[in-house]
Amino acid sequence: MVILDGATGTELDRRGVDVTLPLWSARALVDAPRVLEEVHADYLRAGADVIVTNTFRTHERSLARAGLPGESGPLTRAAVEIACRARDSVRPEAQVFGSVSPLEDCYSPELTPDRTACTEEHARMIGDLVDAGVDHILVETMSSAREAMAAVEIARRDAPGRWSVSFCLDVEGAPGRLIDGTPLVDLMPDLEGARHIGVNCVPASSLIDHLKTIQEAAPEGATLAAYGNVGIPDDVRGWINTDAVDPDRYAALAADWSSAGAVLVGGCCGTTPDTIRAISRLRDRNSGSTGE
Repeated sequence: MVILDGATGTELDRRGVDVTLPLWSARALVDAPRVLEEVHADYLRAGADVIVTNTFRTHERSLARAGLPGESGPLTRAAVEIACRARDSVRPEAQVFGSVSPLEDCYSPELTPDRTACTEEHARMIGDLVDAGVDHILVETMSSAREAMAAVEIARRDAPGRWSVSFCLDVEGAPGRLIDGTPLVDLMPDLEGARHIGVNCVPASSLIDHLKTIQEAAPEGATLAAYGNVGIPDDVRGWINTDAVDPDRYAALAADWSSAGAVLVGGCCGTTPDTIRAISRLRDRNSGSTGE
């Protein structure tokens, strides 16, 4: 098991940083870079093998909406620098993954721009992340097949062998469907070259049902990723934190994801360093019991 970090935006919120929309976690790059660096460091201390850059909302369109046009490149580079600095000071062997998120709202695929806009805007983001020195590109929380494939096309071109993709799925219908209605298994033939194919930002308690739908469908060479959420989406703050799934319970769910084939396991919105620490403890216990 490779341990991914937990949530950034909701953890910044827990620490008193303003994460109101539309900037969400990107506001910390301007207002609280030291707090952000400490969040990354705390996840590494908790046992994360991978931390993810705070670039979920550094797309040009999100920043322009917040009155910061032209800042996408500088803020994306700053996010990578902060993550790398935390990594280098706490756990130099860890990796830094560059987050590439939906251009609009994760839960509203109907807002997704056309394919040309998706390709152009994700090309700028992925180019900035690669130039800034991330180890890997993580296209994540994709709820639209059109946008996911546009971003994947660029990641495959600009970071060959160093990209993964994870999807935000419909929690009300049948398991394994993107929120736009596309069965995730239908996309598998087009995900050749991905290191990890995952499910994220669905409730941790139901993630296993989605993961099982793609357990046997991933293309050769790809492993599964899983990182669920804890809490409730909110139109103003972005997320309402809850303690509905405590860290030990979350770790037990993560063990189930691992048993279902997930190699990269971590936390999404609402999870904390304590969540990652619980997963790390469970991995250590299991490794000790098997002699690995």
